[in-house]
Amino acid sequence: MKFILGKKLGMTTIYEKGKALNVTLVECEPNKISFIRTREKDGYDSVQLVINKTKNKIFKKEFRLSEKNDIFQLGQEINIDSFQIGDTVKISGTTKSKGFQGVMKRHGFKGSKRSHGHKHDWRAPGSVGSQQPQHVIKGKRMAGRMGGAKSTSKNIKLVFIDKENRLLGFRGAVPGVAGRIVEIISK
Repeated sequence: MKFILGKKLGMTTIYEKGKALNVTLVECEPNKISFIRTREKDGYDSVQLVINKTKNKIFKKEFRLSEKNDIFQLGQEINIDSFQIGDTVKISGTTKSKGFQGVMKRHGFKGSKRSHGHKHDWRAPGSVGSQQPQHVIKGKRMAGRMGGAKSTSKNIKLVFIDKENRLLGFRGAVPGVAGRIVEIISK
């Protein structure tokens, strides 16, 4: 099992055998192991990685291990040397926050007609209540905060490695905006 934390830099295009590939670049500085959990003491095996988010802030993430820990030591550095071109990975990150949005943008509602007595309510959600049980049902799709949630993309292929600059290039899009921390896991 291979895993690392990295910072999403953005998307670019690379050319391979005359074909253009859309690639997301992730910068992976060496991660340090800051904590190790064992099955005997905690009931499961895991490793906690630490990466500098900014100059004064750090980001911690715990990765569970499927088998007993024999190779990881406290203070050990994890880097991109274990990854190879062609690896299929799972990448998790925080999606772009879009603030408070209406029902048309948040849930894809159609909106109402522009004629026949409709004035200033084209983007309104319509009726929200019900006759029985006389209150708004929990989970009703309404306006509210959109984005800013954890998202995972699976089966993303690693197509580019630059060991000097500590860059990994993944085919297609990766969750989050440029500058955010993403988790990369390969089985």
